[in-house]
Amino acid sequence: MRAPAPDSLLAMAAEAAAAMAAGAAAIAGRHADSVDREARFPTEAFAALKEARLLGLMVPRDFGGGGGGLADAAAVAHALAQKCPSSGLIYAMHQIQVACLVRHGQGSDWHRGFLERLAGEQLLLASATTEAGIGGDVRSSACAVEDETGAAFRLEKQATVISYGQEADAILVTARRTADSPPSDQVIVPVLRGQTQLEEIGGWDTLGMRGTRSVGYRLVAEAERAQILPLPYADISARTMLPVTHILWSSVWLGIATDAVARAAAFIRAEARKRPGTLPPGARRLAEATAGLQAMRGMVRGALAQFEEAADNPDRLTSLGFAVAMNTLKTEAAEMVVRIVGEAMLAGGLVAYRNDSPYSLCRHLRDAHSAPLMINNDRILGNTANLLVAHRDNGSLFG
Repeated sequence: MRAPAPDSLLAMAAEAAAAMAAGAAAIAGRHADSVDREARFPTEAFAALKEARLLGLMVPRDFGGGGGGLADAAAVAHALAQKCPSSGLIYAMHQIQVACLVRHGQGSDWHRGFLERLAGEQLLLASATTEAGIGGDVRSSACAVEDETGAAFRLEKQATVISYGQEADAILVTARRTADSPPSDQVIVPVLRGQTQLEEIGGWDTLGMRGTRSVGYRLVAEAERAQILPLPYADISARTMLPVTHILWSSVWLGIATDAVARAAAFIRAEARKRPGTLPPGARRLAEATAGLQAMRGMVRGALAQFEEAADNPDRLTSLGFAVAMNTLKTEAAEMVVRIVGEAMLAGGLVAYRNDSPYSLCRHLRDAHSAPLMINNDRILGNTANLLVAHRDNGSLFG
C-alpha cells in the first residue's frame, strides 16, 4: 500500500488533535458569551484543556508530554476558536512559548526539568515581549538581565501587554543580555510565578478578544541565570517564534471564519426550507464567503507544510524568502478573516447583526478586527518591503 503524502499525514494529525479538543471546545463555547461580556479569562475552557492534557501537547513524550507537532496545536487552536476565539488565541499564544522551549530549551538540566514540569503539571505559559518606550518593536528591549550574584539575576520590565499574565504559571520574558548590551542583543528567559511580581499599569476594555486579558504590567523577576535560553532571541524568533506565531494565529482566525460561514450557511438553509424553489437573498454572499474560507484554509495549510518541511533546517528558516512567506501569511490571513466574517454577516443580514440571534456574528466580527492589529499589519508590511528589496526571487520555494 502506498504511504500517505506528507500533507495527508499533517491532516491526519490535525484530525486526531481536533477530536481530542472537542470536549474542551464545547465547554469553551458554553461560556464564550460570559467570557466576552465580562472580559474575563476562560477558566472553564482551560480547566478542560488541562484535564485533557492538551497544554503539554507539543512537549516530547520523553518529557511526559503528548509528543504532538505544530499541526496538532494548530488544529486544537482552530477547534477552540470556532467556539470561543479568546480561548483559541490564548491556547495559540501558550503553544508559541512551548514551541520555543521544545525547539531551543533541551540543552540544559533546568530547561529539561521545566519541560517535565510543564507536561506533568500542565503549566500555562505567557510571554512578555512588548515594552513601553520601544514602539511595539519586539526585536528591541529596554530592560536588561542584571546581575544579582554569580548564579542569579534581576530584571524589571514595563510590559505594555502580557496576555492572561495573572493566570499564567510562567512568563517568557525578552530582555537585553546585559545592562551594557545594545537593544537588539536580546535573550529570552522563562520566569516562574513565584519568581515574579506583577503590577498592573493598564486595563483591558476592548472591542474584541476580551477574554485574553491583555493587560499592561510592571514585571519584576528574580531568578537563576540557568533559566536563560542560550540561543539569542533573534535566532529563536526567526527559527521558531515568528513562523509558529503566524501559523497558530492564522489557525485561530481561520476558526473564527469557519464558524461565521457555518452560521451563515445554517441561516440560508433555514430560509431556503421556508420557500422551496426560491434562492434566499443572501445566498450569493454565502458563496463568496465560502470561496474566501476555502482560500484561507489552503493558505494556512500551505504555510504549515512549508514550516514542517523547513523545521530542522536553520538556513531555510532564516532565509529571506521564508520570512516573506510567513509575513505574508499573517497579513493576508488577518485581512481575510475580517472580509469573510463581513460577507457572512451580509449573507445573514439582520439576524447576523443581532446580539440575541442564534445566527449572530457580532462577537465574530469584533474578534476578527483584532487580527490586523496583533503586530500591526502596517509594521509587518514595512518589514516585508525591506526584505523584498534585499531578496532576489529565484523561483524556489524558500528563495
